[in-house]
Amino acid sequence: MTVASFLRQWLEVKKEELAPTTYAGYEACVERDLIPAFGHYRLPDLRPKHIARWIAAQRKAKRGKTTVYRIVSTLRNALNHAVRTWGLRYNSAKHSVPARPRAAERTCWTPDEAATFLRHGAEHYADQLTDLFEVMLGTGMRRGEILALHWSDVHLMDRKLYVRWTLAAIDNGKIHLREPKTEASRAWISLSPRVMTALHRQAAIQMAAHPQSRLEGLVFAHADGSPLRPQWVLDQLRKRTAELGLPRIGLHDLRHTAASIMIAESIPIAIVSKTLRHATLAITINLYGHLLKDSADQAVNALARALDQAQTDRLRAVPRGDDDLPLAA
Repeated sequence: MTVASFLRQWLEVKKEELAPTTYAGYEACVERDLIPAFGHYRLPDLRPKHIARWIAAQRKAKRGKTTVYRIVSTLRNALNHAVRTWGLRYNSAKHSVPARPRAAERTCWTPDEAATFLRHGAEHYADQLTDLFEVMLGTGMRRGEILALHWSDVHLMDRKLYVRWTLAAIDNGKIHLREPKTEASRAWISLSPRVMTALHRQAAIQMAAHPQSRLEGLVFAHADGSPLRPQWVLDQLRKRTAELGLPRIGLHDLRHTAASIMIAESIPIAIVSKTLRHATLAITINLYGHLLKDSADQAVNALARALDQAQTDRLRAVPRGDDDLPLAA
């Protein structure tokens, strides 16, 4: 069997296991890079030197480190499957994957910048994207979650909404609606008065457009009820950002901005983690630990004050005068 034949069979197996967007990424790696580079080899004949030669060529061509890492990682995953199920004796990509590149530090807006952006939207656009960005910054919801939000999961009387779905567009084409990846993501979110106002405004607009129908379907959608495309929403975010000269950010950076503002306001990291619906507290700390410098200063200063106070209390409790001294043993 050739590497090309094996990789295509492996993709068929993975298609049943992976989310559509993840599968699309694997398929792109296989068809665009792995098969042209290694597809002609017999599966047992692929060697680490072949992979090392390809990596060197990609580096010479100035290919992105993250892209190369993902491609070789995909090959390693596929060959692990061959070792487990096809009896391949050796995974030639086992030690060939380059070191994982460090993720670039996310750009976050300051509270003033975020407020300026929201005010600009309200004054110059006053459309549903103005309210969409208000909800994203006010809740820390992910892009796919806000675009998949249904009115049936919005409980305005209780000032809460439930994250039940997420939306993704494969190559900005076919739209997929599915459940969030993790159990922690499927959770209730509390709504601030600002977010409540934005949702009430959208509810009023949709009910005015369809007075005889119930409030249902997507909260943020085109006039015909079809979902907004993520790329279009991103383009609008960047257009409005450029109008103000604010730092250029992506949709997911609105979530990071919400997190950074909460941390700057001294909200305990455990509460921030719960609000963002991270699976573990460690995820929150790994993502935002660099923002906790001031909190760390407060912590060690509080510790020093506690020790100073304890020492002072102990000195005050020491008996005074010879009569109070204990008898020698």
